[in-house]
Amino acid sequence: MWKAALLTLGLLVALVDRVRSNDSHPSFYGVKLCGREFIRAVIFTCGGSRWRRSITDSALIGEEAFDPWDTKSIPQLMSEPDPTDSQSWKHQTLDAASVFTGFSRSVRSPISEEVLEALRSADRKGRDVVVGLSNACCNVIALLSLEIKIYHIGVSRMEWQPDEQGLQQVLQLLKDSQSPDTATQRAVQEKLEQLNQFPDFNNYLIFVLTSLKSEDEPTRSLSGLILKNNVKAHYQNFPPNVADFIKRECLNNIGDPSPLIRATIGILITTIASKGELQTWPELLPQLCNLLNSEDYNTCEGSFGALQKICEDSSELLDSDALNRPLNIMIPKFLQFFKHCSPKIRSHAIACVNQFIIGRAQALMDNIDTFIESLFALAGDEDSEVRKNVCRALVMLLEVRIDRLIPHMHSIIQYMLQRTQDPDENVALEACEFWLTLAEQPICKEALSGHLVQLIPILVNGMKYSEIDIILLKGDVEEDEAVPDSEQDIKPRFHKSRTITLQHEGGEGEEGEDIDEDEDDDDDTLSDWNLRKCSAAALDVLANVFREELLPHLLPLLKGLLFHPDWVIKESGILVLGAIAEGCMQGMVPYLPELIPHLIQCLCDKKALVRSIACWTLSRYAHWVVSQPPDAHLKPLMTELLKRILDGNKRVQEAACSAFATLEEEACTELVPYLSFILDTLVFAFGKYQHKNLLILYDAIGTLADSVGHHLNQPEYIQKLMPPLIAKWNELKDEDKDLFPLLECLSSVATALQSGFLPYCEPVYQRCVTLVQKTLAQAMMYSQQPDQYEAPDKDFMIVALDLLSGLAEGLGGHVDTLVARSNIMTLLFQCMQDTMPEVRQSSFALLGDLTKACFPHVKPCIAEFMPILGTNLNPEFISVCNNATWAIGEICMQMGVEMQPYIAMVLNQLVEIINRPNTPKTLLENTAITIGRLGYVCPQEVAPMLPQFIRPWCTSLRNIRDNEEKDSAFRGICIMIGVNPGGVVQDFIFFCDAVASWVNPKDDLRDMFYKILHGFKEQILYTHTKGEPAGGG
Repeated sequence: MWKAALLTLGLLVALVDRVRSNDSHPSFYGVKLCGREFIRAVIFTCGGSRWRRSITDSALIGEEAFDPWDTKSIPQLMSEPDPTDSQSWKHQTLDAASVFTGFSRSVRSPISEEVLEALRSADRKGRDVVVGLSNACCNVIALLSLEIKIYHIGVSRMEWQPDEQGLQQVLQLLKDSQSPDTATQRAVQEKLEQLNQFPDFNNYLIFVLTSLKSEDEPTRSLSGLILKNNVKAHYQNFPPNVADFIKRECLNNIGDPSPLIRATIGILITTIASKGELQTWPELLPQLCNLLNSEDYNTCEGSFGALQKICEDSSELLDSDALNRPLNIMIPKFLQFFKHCSPKIRSHAIACVNQFIIGRAQALMDNIDTFIESLFALAGDEDSEVRKNVCRALVMLLEVRIDRLIPHMHSIIQYMLQRTQDPDENVALEACEFWLTLAEQPICKEALSGHLVQLIPILVNGMKYSEIDIILLKGDVEEDEAVPDSEQDIKPRFHKSRTITLQHEGGEGEEGEDIDEDEDDDDDTLSDWNLRKCSAAALDVLANVFREELLPHLLPLLKGLLFHPDWVIKESGILVLGAIAEGCMQGMVPYLPELIPHLIQCLCDKKALVRSIACWTLSRYAHWVVSQPPDAHLKPLMTELLKRILDGNKRVQEAACSAFATLEEEACTELVPYLSFILDTLVFAFGKYQHKNLLILYDAIGTLADSVGHHLNQPEYIQKLMPPLIAKWNELKDEDKDLFPLLECLSSVATALQSGFLPYCEPVYQRCVTLVQKTLAQAMMYSQQPDQYEAPDKDFMIVALDLLSGLAEGLGGHVDTLVARSNIMTLLFQCMQDTMPEVRQSSFALLGDLTKACFPHVKPCIAEFMPILGTNLNPEFISVCNNATWAIGEICMQMGVEMQPYIAMVLNQLVEIINRPNTPKTLLENTAITIGRLGYVCPQEVAPMLPQFIRPWCTSLRNIRDNEEKDSAFRGICIMIGVNPGGVVQDFIFFCDAVASWVNPKDDLRDMFYKILHGFKEQILYTHTKGEPAGGG
């Protein structure tokens, strides 16, 4: 027997040696392996039933060893460990299995059952059975050979080992990348780019992350993050064996003992999944879900962490047919873990489900009641992360399934009142979001009325700066104007393209058209959304819901806050006053004569944070201030704000500049008497401000120009304002993004100064043309050779086009010679066809302004321009469509009857737009103006369509101020009624209403109205008189 065993052992050693040494020969030569050793080898390779029952880690065994969507109960909750599974056996099989992770099959070999059956009777039959098995195994050697070939492939893949020298180089690179030295960082970046040419480099990175346990965790994690970046940039170029190796290693090590490494592996998994791999990595989700059942905490937590990231990144895909809707299994599985003994796992489970609330995933909707019940059960959880996720879930459910919450609303509100005061600020912040969301629901007033007495003090208390806020804001620093700004303090600046709007009666702009930028309090450097901001926003929206009903709960608190000796509490009171300004304005009016002087006095407070919030709050009441006699509040406020613009604290400078811009918009020409004083202050600030506030100063100057208009065109004012602006203009390079706010500012100034800008216009004009030309050239090179050239920043081109518009509008005919000496029309033709909507939007604005200023240069291009304009009459791009519509109206007024060939290109689209529901007011107004103008120059072509647009045309223009555009449009409609009087009969009352909107029409237009109204009156009388006898008979 021992001889046979020795011989068998020798054969086994030879077989293994053959597998290891035959690297150059992929084919495998079968060896007859018989006896008990063979049985053991086959059992280990194929997997026995006991092993499958003992191991829950699906990454460590073949796929046949588990149900890929196993939904069995969670070990930590529902079941006891199998008493037959000894701990020693479990560790033994785990260690052994880890060697064979490359081997998996979807169909179990028929050998397995045969051998297992033999094993089950081996002890009874002794040696004879083994002999029988020897013969049996020889009969199935062909199957065995196939098994081992597959096994060999799996092992060879997993046996990738790093070259020691290469590994040390990679480790050194990882160490160097953590150096703060810029030169070292640059060298590391260059080396990384070189190494990325070799796909094997990614094997080293995953090896360091998952297998090199001797290294420190930050280095291993960094290796994983570099690999993640490689996956994002180059995954499609990874060879299949490298991609498979990385995926296997991720799943095999998702239970790493280190939380940092587990999190890094989770990030890597979800990055691979986001590259389209969810469809081509079918085992990923089943294995991760099965690993949730592991009794090893690290494995369960790591798998849940990866699943949470996948749910965040791929929520829509997980609810799609493309993956056969795995959520149908995943959601119920996640819900089971709401009762897990570990708070971290409970938190993961809630976070995973939360990803599917807003999208109303069907699998979640099918389990919505179970979900809500489970949330209620966790309401009192001791873990802050769990409470945070419960609050987040309830906030989202309030938005999408309020019907399920209404029966429990009283209890939910009481719970949220408690959580908004949670000692953990992150929990309190999530709970505070509830009030913002509830304010948008129709039931808000009814649901909250009885709770305001509790809620308002809680929100007010949340509006105080925390100690950490004060530290971050350097609240103890009073003077810092000489400290240069760090670049990270300056938010990226994005230009907003020019949109053509019309003036309304009363001067108000279109509601909802622009987003107010002053809605937040002024601690913008706390870029993260925090409890203070959320509480202020909640109070703001609730003030808009409850209006004056809020004041009885607020006013007693305000008295104590505004005059409190503690500056932090006083500051929060000023913020409260600003937050309720919009919603409670009418109720606050009786108190403002006393409060505004107090706030102006607060502008001189010794604390910079008090001065800055006073600026913001006063800007919220600027409309009321301007409505009072100037000497009462406007002049004192303006005087103190200008002082604060020159404050020694940068935060106060910023708040004062922004507040003054708001005051400028409200006061408009009321500021004309003070222009010299205002300009002296703003120009002095040019030499005082650091980088960030300089950008805000440009906005204040541009807003001043917009507000006072041509009143700025005085030699004294021009001499004060233009030299510092032009100095900055010359100082900046073409690629400097500070050009954006400066160009915007100059555009407003040029429009206001009109001919006063002439001495400065030529270099400004030429630079704008150059910016457009350079950007177009870069875009062309990028489109032809994207690998060699970077995509240009088209914002440079957009702001240049807008400044050219400002020049054309301000200079009028004086721009003629500049246009004649440039290729702007050729450039404009290219810009009008750009793929970026904002470029087309600004192009059409410039086209309209050039049409008004120097049409002889535009006219030769009309045949090329008009088809492009017609194509862009697409209301899906509101602002593009708006400016194209406006430009068509300007062109037709210059073309006259020569517009006739182009009517068919645009008329049907314009009629469709004016009849389109939910179209923004500005677009409707410009469309109506342009239709009227088309009818003015080509009535025979437009009048037949009168019945299709007359009603919305009249309602669109009834609130427009008297001006030239309105004049020409109404002349057009009158001429069209003369051509087709029957087209207006059904909607004549709307025409009468529109005519009544005129305050002071020109005499000849008044005559046109009279003739139409008199004619219809005569027609009605004639019809009535003629019809009487017939009626009497």
